[in-house]
Amino acid sequence: MTLRKHVGTAALSALMLAVMAGCSSTKLDQPAPVETRSPDTGAAVGTGTGQPAAESSVASVDLGKNAQPPAGLGRTVYFDYDSFVVKDEFRPVVEGYARFLSANKAKRMLVEGHTDERGSREYNLALGQKRAEAVVRAMVLVGAGEAQLEAVSFGEERPAAQGADESAWAKNRRAELKDR
Repeated sequence: MTLRKHVGTAALSALMLAVMAGCSSTKLDQPAPVETRSPDTGAAVGTGTGQPAAESSVASVDLGKNAQPPAGLGRTVYFDYDSFVVKDEFRPVVEGYARFLSANKAKRMLVEGHTDERGSREYNLALGQKRAEAVVRAMVLVGAGEAQLEAVSFGEERPAAQGADESAWAKNRRAELKDR
């Protein structure tokens, strides 16, 4: 062997000995100290002294595979005129279905984008697509898988309400979440 290989082997051996020496001081039979803070005061409840900490007031979340879609939430996200920004008031709808999809990887959803009758056919198809994609992006950010969602636009072709007034137009500016 060359001198270079001997030095490299010696350095590697020394490094391995140092790692093993550091590991031998870790006691695995002792529980790690844990500190739990009270939600009201922020004061420490348990300090790792072997005494149990107070029970947490945080509710557990069941992410089981048999979870049902969120109850009580609508499946429609409405938009302002000429906009594809998801409004804060529809955040519970987006988050609820995103969490449902995150817990149920085999489930798929179709997000349909719609517009009111104002604007050209081409413009409305593009705006409906942007609305559907905005909802998909928001759901992916919360945890839904991108492959679980598909965005499609119907533009003005499938109105939810007939009429040529603001009340009807407001109901038609939407994205609908549908099971696939």
